[in-house]
Amino acid sequence: MKSSRIPGFYKLAIEERIDKLAETFDLGREEIDALRGLGSLGLEQADKMIENAVGIYSLPIGVGLNFLINGKDYLVPMAIEEPSVVASCSFMAKLVRGAGGFTAGSTKRVMIGQVQVVGCEDFRAAKNALYSHRDELIELANVLVPNMVKRGGGALDLDVRVLNDNPGAKYSRMLVLHLYIDTQDAMGANTINTMVEGIAPRVEALTGGKVYLRILSNYTDTCLAWAKCVVPPHVLTTDGWTGEQVIEGMLHAHAFAASDTYRAVTHNKGVMNGVDAVVIATGNDWRAIEAGAHAYAARDGHYGPMTDWSKDENGNLVGFIELPMPVGIVGGSIGMHPMAQIALKFVRAKSARELAEVILAVGLAQNMAALRALATTGIQKGHMALHARTVAVTAGARGELVERIAQAMVEAQEIKIEKARELLATLDPA
Repeated sequence: MKSSRIPGFYKLAIEERIDKLAETFDLGREEIDALRGLGSLGLEQADKMIENAVGIYSLPIGVGLNFLINGKDYLVPMAIEEPSVVASCSFMAKLVRGAGGFTAGSTKRVMIGQVQVVGCEDFRAAKNALYSHRDELIELANVLVPNMVKRGGGALDLDVRVLNDNPGAKYSRMLVLHLYIDTQDAMGANTINTMVEGIAPRVEALTGGKVYLRILSNYTDTCLAWAKCVVPPHVLTTDGWTGEQVIEGMLHAHAFAASDTYRAVTHNKGVMNGVDAVVIATGNDWRAIEAGAHAYAARDGHYGPMTDWSKDENGNLVGFIELPMPVGIVGGSIGMHPMAQIALKFVRAKSARELAEVILAVGLAQNMAALRALATTGIQKGHMALHARTVAVTAGARGELVERIAQAMVEAQEIKIEKARELLATLDPA
């Protein structure tokens, strides 16, 4: 792919968009059929993925355009039902592209497995015993996953904490062992659980306590990714507002989210509109990503915004986001779901770390779009224009009537199902 900048892509008919992607990514017939909804996830596959399967729930999948991240072009797959998200992400990516694009990075991929121990006679001695047998426990864990170790992954280290150690604590004391694991390009939930379950008997023997929970943690603050953009004021200039005015409004919006939990939650929901759309499209666990992201937003004891916006000494807008991002490009349902495989083909991420970086650039772009709209015309203008199409279809419009009815409702500033039906009866009496 030479560029993710595809002017007029949204103006193409959906079949033309599919043809364009088929040509760009050399898609096979089965992949093209999957995009058309003819050969995506089947009932037989669904029945193997979950219990009591009775059908398949579909979401639209679109592509975020214009993304330039670390000097590389990305066409980003996004699965979401909410209007305006794909369009707004793409437009912000276009603006940031004109300013040099996003920069992004990530830490080493280290996941956490937890072993809970209760009933130790001496918790301090139990903690010291585990540290004294650190190498033995790591080796024992790695014996359970020889293939991962051969690929360069496996258990790396451990840590031990004693919880509720203060007098008057609400809950009884317990010891928690953290096993730090490099799962390579897989999210690795099953692997992590296998390892902590495997070392649990030895942990019991060393501590003299009773092991209960042996499971991964979805709060992977040891597996972080970040993205950043720097945007000059002139790039943000819009009808009725100078770039400096837009920046000022965006900074006030950010300050609101940083000061008020009620605003921060909605601020972060907008971030996750972008993040989740890519996570879902690529077959990853969006519930785990959501849980970890919101916990990270409260890591200082106050729930705040997931993004940070500021102004540098040259007056440029600077946006930054950092979140736990334990996504994978192999394993689990990723390999079973045809659309996940196509989505990964679109994004062209060569590693899970690269995918995480792309996802956070999308989250930052979506948040930028929301703040820019809030600082200028308000959130509804663009959103409702796109929502009008959904209302028109719900009213029964098809084909070219969808756009005509949607446009008429926008012009009348009356985007309601009753209005759509009235217009449909006028334009299509049959």
